Amino acid sequence: MTTRSDGDTWDLASSVGATATSVAATRAFASRGPDPLIHDPYAALLVEAVGVPHFMKVARGEMEGPTDPPTGPGAEDPLFGPDVVLHQIAVRTRFFDDFLVSATRRGIRQAVILASGLDTRAYRLAWPDGTVVFEIDQPEVIEFKTRVLAEAGAAPAADRRTVGVDLRDDWPAKLRESGFDPARPTAWIAEGLLPYLPPDAQDRLLDSITALSAPGSALATEHMDVKALTGDWAKELTARGRRFGSDIDLTELFYTGPRTPAAEHLGSAGWQVDLLPTAQAYAANGFPPPGDRITAMIGDSGYLTATRT
Repeated sequence: MTTRSDGDTWDLASSVGATATSVAATRAFASRGPDPLIHDPYAALLVEAVGVPHFMKVARGEMEGPTDPPTGPGAEDPLFGPDVVLHQIAVRTRFFDDFLVSATRRGIRQAVILASGLDTRAYRLAWPDGTVVFEIDQPEVIEFKTRVLAEAGAAPAADRRTVGVDLRDDWPAKLRESGFDPARPTAWIAEGLLPYLPPDAQDRLLDSITALSAPGSALATEHMDVKALTGDWAKELTARGRRFGSDIDLTELFYTGPRTPAAEHLGSAGWQVDLLPTAQAYAANGFPPPGDRITAMIGDSGYLTATRT
């Protein structure tokens, strides 16, 4: 892994791109079992195509436990159990799935998935006729996913339009060129994205979304409490991943330190913001709350929904 820098690039086996593969692997893992909370039939296929052995093992359901169990105080904390990984990704995936489904029920027919990575919602959700789904990511990432799914015979369930552009560049212009209509209400999702952006880049992203959002538009992302914006959370997640065989170092990928919370920034721009704490999100899906150790590190973090009034 390499530390982030201006203008850096990546693929799906390195740097930020590897986190997209990691998330897809855990989605595949969480889709297994007799009654899974989520169902992503394409995640395992994409992970196998990337070809990183550790992620392939996770996607196949072979994530049985840490190879190097922690010792000492707090060693029994559920931060390190496979069930915690499953609950975390299942709750997160379900939140964003439900957000998009709810938006279409309110009549929204235009959705944008920012930093889409190996997201397969354009293929697996039940989109109403006439819905356009825009996916924005690095051109190589977009090409890889499109090709692998096409070769497998998968077809989008909506009018899927890909926008191959780095979010650090003029992505709003590229989005418009792809047929995006800023006069129509839009459902935006920024899943697992904000910690990978410097504070000023996060603010610019939210400002661009605001400028492109007609009344009635909605946005979903994670809400990060100030406790979760320190390096401790990144260190703990990195340590957990390494005990399961991953070599991703989130301390080199996350931008920690002071930043304006997304809820505050959006509120000042005229959005109506609602926050769903992590514990409530877990309870709503029938999972026990995260352990005390996790809660102490993430504070009141959870999920954010904002509506453009």
